[in-house]
Amino acid sequence: MARSMGIAVAALWAMIFLVTAAAAHTADISSSRIVPEGNGHYRVDVGFLGTDIERMFAENKKELKDIDLTEPGVIEAMIGKFIQKRVALQNEEGQTCPSTVVSVGEDPTNPYDSKAILRMDCTAVPGQIFYNPFELLKAQGPRAKHLVSIGEKDDASALTEAQRMGREPAPGQVMIYPGDSLIDLSKPLLSPWRLAPKFFAAGIEHIMTGYDHLCFLLAVVLWASRAWPVVKIVTAFTISHSITLSLAALQVVNIPSAWTETAIALSIIYVAIENFFTRKVEGRWRDTFLFGFVHGFGFASGLTEMGVPQRAIVPALASFNLGVEVGQIGVVMVVVPLLVLIDRLFFNGQRNLRLVQICSGVIACFGAYWLFAPPA
Repeated sequence: MARSMGIAVAALWAMIFLVTAAAAHTADISSSRIVPEGNGHYRVDVGFLGTDIERMFAENKKELKDIDLTEPGVIEAMIGKFIQKRVALQNEEGQTCPSTVVSVGEDPTNPYDSKAILRMDCTAVPGQIFYNPFELLKAQGPRAKHLVSIGEKDDASALTEAQRMGREPAPGQVMIYPGDSLIDLSKPLLSPWRLAPKFFAAGIEHIMTGYDHLCFLLAVVLWASRAWPVVKIVTAFTISHSITLSLAALQVVNIPSAWTETAIALSIIYVAIENFFTRKVEGRWRDTFLFGFVHGFGFASGLTEMGVPQRAIVPALASFNLGVEVGQIGVVMVVVPLLVLIDRLFFNGQRNLRLVQICSGVIACFGAYWLFAPPA
């Protein structure tokens, strides 16, 4: 009994550690769309999550010194200046192009993002132009990622002439991280399919740091001890969430994020409480299939937050979804054998009721926290 209680307590502490990490989790995602407007002028649209900008301000409190946030337009102007100071077009010697803030507000093409629009005048800056968003990534943190899309211009003939002169960018995208090099606008970037490996990695990261999704998966496999029920659980979850992930990413269906987060929290509470009333896992694929539709919208937020252009959405969607699948399979392949090993070492080959109930109770509390906690 003492040994089984020790295992249960260890599991409880592991769960508490997970939630502590979840409370500190942020998306750390931003994006830029550079639009050449001809004659050395550029428009730079910088997209970012509202929760990220709030956190960055909290970590850079000097930005808020002596500012009256109650005045109309002050917050927007403050965000504009914050972004303006942290992204730049410059030449190799570091001479920057003067910039002005055009507007700051919600991104009409992306319900999860806000957007700052800057205009930059590089007519007086000699030499090749580079894009430098690394001060923004530095403010975001060491896990930051930034998707840059360039060369999207309505006037194709003007863009071709600018490209020929080597002063304006060719179409493409690139995913950059802290420590990468400046982006040389004269060099072609990646096509959507060549960028796929980074979206694949982003999909794995999303499931591994998506603590609500992990709690859901953990709850539904706590009674599992054989491979076939787990295969059905994961397959059903994959099919349903892939459908809604695709619909949301392609902007066919758009559900407010608050509704999605509420539904995901309720799904976690449901499957956790279900563990108190049944030990059967054969039919739990129905749970994952039903709730997978809800979680798909949550996965979609991780993709749309990157500001992926619609012309690049198909390869990004395919590789991101594949990354999510690999991540969730990896989690299950670790958790279920670990549970079986604990059975054999400590509980005579049987799943311990108290262990499952403690873990399920903690997961249900997490779900309740995400359900009732105020938005970040």
